[in-house]
Formats: sequence, structure tokens, C-alpha cells
Amino acid sequence: MEYYVKAAAFLGAAIAIGLGTLGPSLGMGMIASKACENIGKYPESANQIRSAMMFGLIMVETAAVYAFVIAFVTILFNR
Repeated sequence: MEYYVKAAAFLGAAIAIGLGTLGPSLGMGMIASKACENIGKYPESANQIRSAMMFGLIMVETAAVYAFVIAFVTILFNR
């Protein structure tokens, strides 16, 4: 029975990290795409656009880090 609990914990961690990084990766791609489009349209504002893009990427990346932490804690507490 103990093996089933460990297997379920590992499966839950895999699903958490898999689905938890799907949204942020798509969001990061969209942010970078729109930033590149706007830098192409308005090259004089490239520094401001780049700064806003980096802030947005950092905010989106935190969601992926939270998914990793949840997966790690799930495995850690089921040993």
C-alpha cells in the first residue's frame, strides 16, 4: 500500500510541474512576441518596451517556480 502512495505522489508531482509550466511558457512566448512586434514598430521606445517585457516575464516566471515548489513539496512530504 505504501508503494501506491509514493507512486501517486510522484504522478501528482509530474502533473503539477507539467501543467504548471504549460501556462507560463505560453504566456512568456506571447509577451516576447508582442514585445518584438512593438520594438519593430517603435524602435525609439525599445528600452522602455524591453524593460516592461522583462518585468512581465519575471511575473509570469513566478507561476512556474510555484509549480516547481508544489511538485517538490509533494515529493518531499511523501517519503
